[in-house]
Amino acid sequence: MRKARATSSGIARLGGHPIALTTAALLLIIAGVALIAGWRVYTGHSPETERAILARALQARAAQASEQLVEKTKGLEQTQQESIDQLQVVQDQLQTVRRQLAAQQADTKRLSEQVTGLTEAIDGLRHSFASAQANDPPATRNRSIRNRAHAVRTHQRRVKSRS
Repeated sequence: MRKARATSSGIARLGGHPIALTTAALLLIIAGVALIAGWRVYTGHSPETERAILARALQARAAQASEQLVEKTKGLEQTQQESIDQLQVVQDQLQTVRRQLAAQQADTKRLSEQVTGLTEAIDGLRHSFASAQANDPPATRNRSIRNRAHAVRTHQRRVKSRS
């Protein structure tokens, strides 16, 4: 119990002198600050300087990243414009091909109609020739064949002489 009384009496003695207690606490705080300042000076370690250096480095990285983004964006814009131009050329070519195809289809239809007309005309000539041969006596038929052969030869001579 003696120890308990001594401890409680020691605290009671300090509690009785508030100025001494305040002075002791203030001396401890000042000693701590002085130790920290001395340690910083001795080691050359200053958190404020490091923070400023880190902030500048981050700003430089951000600026560099921003410049890279701007360059990449410009490159993408250029590529996009080139793609648009190429697409326009392809669309123009497609329109041209469509027009040509429509013209070819019209020509094909016209030629098909002409072939149909010629086929009908040839069939009509065959029928008329067949009916004419059936009605003509053999001597007349031979004469008409000779006349036709003579007309063909004459026509061929005229074509050759013109060339």
